[in-house]
Amino acid sequence: MIAFVRGTVAAVSLASATVEVGGVGLELMCTPATLAGLRTGAEATLPTSMVVREDSLTLFGFADEDEKQMFELLQTASGVGPKLAQAMLAVLSPDGLRIAIAGDDVKTLTRVPGIGQKGAQRIILELKDRIGAPSRTAGAAMPLAAQVAPWRDQVTQGLMGLGYPAKDAEKAVEAVAEQAEVNGSPDVGALLRAALQTLSKA
Repeated sequence: MIAFVRGTVAAVSLASATVEVGGVGLELMCTPATLAGLRTGAEATLPTSMVVREDSLTLFGFADEDEKQMFELLQTASGVGPKLAQAMLAVLSPDGLRIAIAGDDVKTLTRVPGIGQKGAQRIILELKDRIGAPSRTAGAAMPLAAQVAPWRDQVTQGLMGLGYPAKDAEKAVEAVAEQAEVNGSPDVGALLRAALQTLSKA
């Protein structure tokens, strides 16, 4: 089992990052928010989880241990495989998932592509007693200023990691700023995708 990877970020794509470790490039599947925090050429340490299948070995990378543990816990629920678990973490933070599951919030869980009402109800039923309490204050209780700064930095770094100049990245961030303010609690992954769409149209 590979518990974590530490090395130089060789490349960052929309769905994965390649980290060079001892002359070997390891591809890690990551959420947009995790990718946004990586920069090509910089050193990074990512907790990892390996998923073994008959025809493949897939390494998933995470921003921290909390995200990794949530990824592995989600897969203990019926019908939740690694791809769906990663999709859940792309839409909701670990604390967002804890709040939704503990609060029987089916509507929030169905925001994840691939999860319908029955699936959400099943996940809540199976994980509610094991999900734990949020480790940090919920975003709704945070001042707006505290919410805005982090997403701007993450999206800018994510775009620069994909090869865009800082000036273009900043323009794209400004273009999606209104969308972030409307949402109240910014979804970094969605904002990164929106920023990329803005750049592709330019």
